[in-house]
Amino acid sequence: MLKTHHSLLAQLDDLEAALKEIENTWEPDSEIYQVELQRQVLMNFSYAYFAYFHATPEHPDWSPLWNPVYALQPNPDDIYLYTPIRGDLSYRVSGRRGSSHLLTFTSQQGMSGMVEGRDAIRGHHEIDDDDFTVDASGDIDILFSAERPAGYQGDWAPIDPQATGLFTRFRSYDWYREEDPRLSIECLSDVGPKPRLSVAQIRQQIAEMARFPGRKTRLYFPLQDAVKDAVGFNQFLPQKMDGALAKQVYLPAFFQLAANEALILEVDIPERVRYWNFQLNDPLFNSLDYVYRLSSINGAQARLSSDGRFRAVIALEDPGVPNWLDTAGYLEGGIYGRWYGADAAPVPTLKRVPLTEVREHLPPDTPVVGPEARAHALRRRVSACQRRRRW
Repeated sequence: MLKTHHSLLAQLDDLEAALKEIENTWEPDSEIYQVELQRQVLMNFSYAYFAYFHATPEHPDWSPLWNPVYALQPNPDDIYLYTPIRGDLSYRVSGRRGSSHLLTFTSQQGMSGMVEGRDAIRGHHEIDDDDFTVDASGDIDILFSAERPAGYQGDWAPIDPQATGLFTRFRSYDWYREEDPRLSIECLSDVGPKPRLSVAQIRQQIAEMARFPGRKTRLYFPLQDAVKDAVGFNQFLPQKMDGALAKQVYLPAFFQLAANEALILEVDIPERVRYWNFQLNDPLFNSLDYVYRLSSINGAQARLSSDGRFRAVIALEDPGVPNWLDTAGYLEGGIYGRWYGADAAPVPTLKRVPLTEVREHLPPDTPVVGPEARAHALRRRVSACQRRRRW
């Protein structure tokens, strides 16, 4: 028993190696940064079990991807599910569409944490609910394969021969009322029964689990640091995506303020936009708690000013106005916005002001949001988030 125990620990050396990425954080000598990175490593290690042991390309099944627990930069409006696939096999995704604001499927080669480096990840194809049929019962039925079968009349989506994963987003505007999809996936190719794993396979999968946290960190830290290095704090740097994410424009920035200050985010809303949001992240690229904190807002939750512009106030303390983005105890971190399916991509601005002077920088008719109204909004948010499928 002792020999087996030591053998397992020997396979986990890469977990300790992942902690060396503290050197690539904003404050490598900070004790709180160090322990938060330890927490992030354990978070990613626990997710890695899903990634390596839950399903196979031959026997697919949805597993949770990013969410309030596996928090390395998920969009709070999205429920993400993932399954491994093979590009030479065929799959059927079917089930109830639900009423989520947007449903997407993305196939790609390489998933973050499962390969080393950004160049090993290639997004191939993405479809959303403009691309497939919802029948009178609210059901969908989509065939995924490298080529469309001759004479096939149903909904079909391509997967690249090199594809290794398929993930879906249930993107919600109204967390409280919208119902998430209920979907199954099955492999239509002749693959035989799911086999028992061999000794070598189990050991290899454990070793891959241990490599997973370091790979995730080495991928995401440079992505956020590149933005900060380019424009510093409190300035947005839009990123237009191509390939599988061509419909989406990202709006990253990094905030910095004092406890007695606020940042006023201001932007025009595109005339036509399918979806938009803004969220706050911590300095390690994790989404801030968005169940018990008002750390994100989307196009349905937001209250626009009387001039039609969107204004949010980022602050440690409640500023008593609509669209507060709560920094959840952080004085620096990330901001991520998104325009999806938009006819324009306005760039937000950030203005740093004393917290006591916030109203001087907002329209005169900006409503007051008192403690009772804020508490009600938070209770409703908690209830709505807990009713969604997250894992």
